[in-house]
Amino acid sequence: MAFSGSPDVSNRVWTVPNVLSFIRLALVPLFLYFILTAQDALALIVLVVSSLSDFLDGVIARRFNQITRLGQLLDPAADRLFIFAALIGLAARDVIPWWLFFAIVARDIMLVVLGIISANYGFGPLPVHHLGKVATAALFYALPILMLGQAFPDIEWVTDPIGWAFALWGAFLYWWAGFIYVAQSVRISRIARG
Repeated sequence: MAFSGSPDVSNRVWTVPNVLSFIRLALVPLFLYFILTAQDALALIVLVVSSLSDFLDGVIARRFNQITRLGQLLDPAADRLFIFAALIGLAARDVIPWWLFFAIVARDIMLVVLGIISANYGFGPLPVHHLGKVATAALFYALPILMLGQAFPDIEWVTDPIGWAFALWGAFLYWWAGFIYVAQSVRISRIARG
């Protein structure tokens, strides 16, 4: 049952926000290709188009009451895949170290395991913590800023320190939020056993 003031969530598949999310997902391989082939300006254009569609799908979903269960899965999945593509592409080109890639991917694997554990106790996905959103936002800023320096080497002296500040802070917050999710999972398992 929805609380007063909370939006209704439907099971519809073909809504405008969901179509925009499908388009974002379809752009991920193109984005990765552009990064791997050092076409950073084109990769940034794809990322801008994706970000605009992400913003639009959220506005449309709320404004026209088109929030769906599928959309609640597709939207964060697209965000994660763009981050993953940027990480793997930049690490393959030695723009970022592989340890940063593995640190972020390991945390996401941990969340998948926690989700499976929660599902085994009959609970749905863990609620998104605001710290996790901040961490994702920091990484969303970091990777394009680092790519900007690759696309335009004359400004790399500015973009690198800013991009790395966001990247390191984002990775730290990513894991901090991960430990909060671990604590939530432990509470869920205790309640289920209780």
